[in-house]
Amino acid sequence: MNIWLVMLLGGLITFGMRFSFIYLFGRLQVPETMRKALHYVPPAVLSAIIFPELFLYNGKLDIALDNYRLLAGLIAVTVAWSSKNTLITIIAGMAALLLFQFFM
Repeated sequence: MNIWLVMLLGGLITFGMRFSFIYLFGRLQVPETMRKALHYVPPAVLSAIIFPELFLYNGKLDIALDNYRLLAGLIAVTVAWSSKNTLITIIAGMAALLLFQFFM
């Protein structure tokens, strides 16, 4: 029973935090400077998550040609740059990663 209570409370707290920001931003006038700054938050967070996975292996910098994660990431970046399509980029990156893992 405790696990269900923890899950319910966790969900309510998460919902409350997210809803409060949506509600506040709907009612308050956000300064243009803040709006421009918030525009860069998603790329910064994604970069902080993705770059260590591409460039670090066992806590060390790995930019060699046998780093299949880095090679798959470079293919994904190339596909993203040329296609401007998120779904195609994800599919190409994952397919490249699977092929490199299988053949390397």
